[in-house]
Amino acid sequence: MGTPEEAGDAATRKGSPPIKVYCLPSERQVIERQARSTGLSMACYLRRVGMGYQVKGILDHQMVGELIRVNGDLGRLGGLLKLWLSGDIRVAGLSDATIRAVLWKIEATQEELQGIAKAVVRSKSKG
Repeated sequence: MGTPEEAGDAATRKGSPPIKVYCLPSERQVIERQARSTGLSMACYLRRVGMGYQVKGILDHQMVGELIRVNGDLGRLGGLLKLWLSGDIRVAGLSDATIRAVLWKIEATQEELQGIAKAVVRSKSKG
């Protein structure tokens, strides 16, 4: 048995009458948040849940945002290191100690990235 979209019904959903559900604003927020966490529209999420399908969440959006932020940090640090290695005049005054500090920061940022990635995987495996 596939998802509702794979059922192959001859009728279209647009031509079918909608089901209206009254709920409190707080309930709607929960439903919207749950639908977002699965990557589905509210309609698709509610249809799948109502038909008894197990709806699985996607990656935690906040964690993905953190990964993007840390990746940007790595890119900026790598760019600075590249300028220094190429002998660019803009970074000519940087000392070896500064470059070692940049390398240390890159390593620390990589460790942070790995920690966030592991947390995302752990939270995904629990869901």
